[in-house]
Amino acid sequence: MAQIKTLTESRFEEEVINNPKPVLVDFWAPWCGPCRMLAPAIEAIAAKYDGLIEVGKINVDENPGLAQALQIMSIPVIALFSPGKPPVALLGVRPQADLEKGLGLDKLLPN
Repeated sequence: MAQIKTLTESRFEEEVINNPKPVLVDFWAPWCGPCRMLAPAIEAIAAKYDGLIEVGKINVDENPGLAQALQIMSIPVIALFSPGKPPVALLGVRPQADLEKGLGLDKLLPN
């Protein structure tokens, strides 16, 4: 089963920026209703792309410096950090298929 990591500001560079695999990051907060609505889609993506990407969640309330540095002004934000490429981010609740296509995850699957 795919694991969703809890990410922190102190380990973000090591676990996300310097990761040899693409990393999908869910920027969220416990009080955020739309964030909770998006959680099942994130879990499904983690399972579907297990072994191809890593998936993590970062609580913006507990990591405000990182949220500020990455200019996360609203949540939920889902971002894909791929080695050597700028991150691709989507704001708000979307269906799983829209997340996959918008982030380019669908291109990672073999035909």
